[in-house]
Amino acid sequence: MASSATATSTAAIAAPLGNYAHLLPPSWKRVITDWLDEDTPSFDYGGFVVGEGQEEATLWGKSEGVLAGVPFVDEIFAQLGCTVEWYLKEGDAVTPTKDTPKIKVATVRGPARCLLLGERVALNTMARSRRVLLAARNHGWQGIIAGTRKTTPGFRLVEKYGMLVGGVDPHRYDLSSMVMLKDNHVWSKGSITEAVLAAKSVAGFSIRIHVECQSLAEAREAIAAGADIVMLDNFTPQGIAEAAKALKEDWERQTGASAEAGAGSRGEGQASAAKRCLVEVSGGLTEENMAESLCPDVDILSTSAIHQGSVPIVDFSLKITPRHRSA
Repeated sequence: MASSATATSTAAIAAPLGNYAHLLPPSWKRVITDWLDEDTPSFDYGGFVVGEGQEEATLWGKSEGVLAGVPFVDEIFAQLGCTVEWYLKEGDAVTPTKDTPKIKVATVRGPARCLLLGERVALNTMARSRRVLLAARNHGWQGIIAGTRKTTPGFRLVEKYGMLVGGVDPHRYDLSSMVMLKDNHVWSKGSITEAVLAAKSVAGFSIRIHVECQSLAEAREAIAAGADIVMLDNFTPQGIAEAAKALKEDWERQTGASAEAGAGSRGEGQASAAKRCLVEVSGGLTEENMAESLCPDVDILSTSAIHQGSVPIVDFSLKITPRHRSA
């Protein structure tokens, strides 16, 4: 996986504080086997043509981005009896220019048919993007850019991993990671307050409660009920700015009043309402239209444009080194 950038970008992405590969669960290598089985379910006709002579292939990066997905590519080729020598490390920039239109990223060595068995599977794990994050930073906004759960079935681990390497927050990983109460939950339960109270009764202290809101009034109800995050869903840019500012002012008034009253005199409901609730914005946000939705009172901008087809993929190719053979 890779994360696309732009040649004119001035945004700085924080360096990793550890090895991203150490995030992967013990079961992740089994997924690679499934990918290979899916791509060659029966006869390998191309493999019959090329045979098992030892070959060398170069992985070329042909559009700007950052390298992400080294563990997946290594394992794909390891399962096929090949080796990979990397010239860039995870998170390094891939920066082709007019004079150097492709960058040598790695060399893969092994039997010809095995190189080709792994080629497309490996390349398909590497073509993702982080352009949305860079666009936000270049607009001067320093909040959290987050992905969504709208990932490709069976490919979530790779897509969420790519978000992390690209500097993007992966948001919740699955339904068990955080309680997100959307309109269907609220309508089914009867009200935001009832839905939040039901969620809190089973979520425990370690799981955050996240509520999708269609109006400022709904956001205020969610916060009063004890939500940790409110999502302003499909608001207009002006509506985002007004609602986010109003919620921040609510919090400032409540904490000011609490400070005057003293910690010992507050009721439980007052303490819950006075806490800082994160404000998230979502709904149709892309690299092109996001600027007007960025404001200092918004904490999180979430969008599936990070990992779905609306963002250009990063161009990689794997080419076997030609040999001069006698006729």
